[in-house]
Amino acid sequence: MGKVTAGFSMSLDGFVANANDGVDEVFRWYFSGTADHEVGTGDTTFTMNAEGAELIEAGGKAAGVLVSARRTFDLANAWGGRHPMNVPVVVVTHEAPAEWVDREGSPFTFVTDGVPSAIATAQRIAGDGAVVVGAPSVVKQCLELGLLDEIHIDLVPVVLGGGIRLFDALPEPVEMEVVEASGNPRVTHLTYRIVKR
Repeated sequence: MGKVTAGFSMSLDGFVANANDGVDEVFRWYFSGTADHEVGTGDTTFTMNAEGAELIEAGGKAAGVLVSARRTFDLANAWGGRHPMNVPVVVVTHEAPAEWVDREGSPFTFVTDGVPSAIATAQRIAGDGAVVVGAPSVVKQCLELGLLDEIHIDLVPVVLGGGIRLFDALPEPVEMEVVEASGNPRVTHLTYRIVKR
């Protein structure tokens, strides 16, 4: 069974999106280098430095399934039917969208009985691959429940002043250990292991 992990680009003040759900400011580093890097479906090209390209590529290869929230799924318009990572997606929701439930070839599995069930479902689908949590609300619940093993932050030198926080209103401290740190003037790459007691 693979790790349960998460990865986000984040502003210095802890936001992964602005108040309008925009991510241009925190994703700017994806387009600030000289190494062309194609991801997922091949319909997006990121121009980043070699180090960033290697991190994105390694994360994509390790991913077995993505866990998302219904809000993210809706905001992304179901990624047009295929997530850029090109992996199965487990969506945590109160009600599965009827238009996707029985659609042939759909990469989406909808889980309506909570985050622990969604993570267990994702682990079954992923096998030895990593379960990648891709929504702030689900990351928070995974941290509270002790389900997250690792988190990767691409810390971008910008202060948004408001928006969607990654770590918001956790009921108690969560201890982490740095396992990797690198970067350049446009982004600092940080990987943390969650300390489980």
